[in-house]
Amino acid sequence: MTKFLVVFDVDSTLINDEAIELLAARAGKREEVAEVTERAMRGELDFEASLRQRVLTLAGLDESVLDSVSQELSPTQGAKELIAAIHERGGQAAAVSGGFIQLLGPVKEKLGFDIERANTLEVADGKLTGQVVGKVIDRQAKAAALLEWAGKLGVPQHRTIAVGDGANDLGMMEVAGLSVAFCAKPVVQQKAKIALNERDLSKLIPLLP
Repeated sequence: MTKFLVVFDVDSTLINDEAIELLAARAGKREEVAEVTERAMRGELDFEASLRQRVLTLAGLDESVLDSVSQELSPTQGAKELIAAIHERGGQAAAVSGGFIQLLGPVKEKLGFDIERANTLEVADGKLTGQVVGKVIDRQAKAAALLEWAGKLGVPQHRTIAVGDGANDLGMMEVAGLSVAFCAKPVVQQKAKIALNERDLSKLIPLLP
C-alpha cells in the first residue's frame, strides 16, 4: 500500500535545466525561447500557447538531438536523496512536466521516480516537426495527473505533496495536501504553503509524512 504521493515538476525543479532551452540552443533560438519560458513561468502568458510558440522554433531539428539533450540534463542537488527517502517511508514519487517525455528516460534512471507524464514532441522522417502530439500538459493537466495518480494508488488527497517553481504548477499545488514552492517565481511563492529557496531538494525530507 502506498502511504503518500509526492508529485514533482521537472524543469528547474527535479533538474537544474529548462530542457526546451537546451533544444532551442541547437536551433540557434535559445535567447528567444528563454524569454518566452520566463514569461510563462511568471504567469504572464498562457502556457499552452507559449509552449506551442516555443516548440515551433525546433522544427527541422534532427531527432538525435533528443538523445543528446536528455544526456545533458542535470538532476537538482538532493533530488535522488529525497526520492529515496520517499520510497523508504512507503511513498511514491511522480514527475509531471510541461516539457517532453522523450527527454525523461535518463532522468528517471538517475533519480528513480515511479510515474511520469509529459508532452510528446512530434517526429516525422527523423525530424522534429515543431508540433506536440496530443493534449498539452498545462496547469489543469498537472492537477488532473496528481488526482488521477492518487486515486489509482489509493492515497487520500490530503496525503499528497506537490513541488514546483512556475505558474504552470499552481493547479497541482491547489489540489495537493501540501504545496511546496522550490526556488520559485513570486506568484508561486505567494500561493504555496511552504517555500524553499535553497537549491537542495533533500531539505524537504523532514516534510515527508
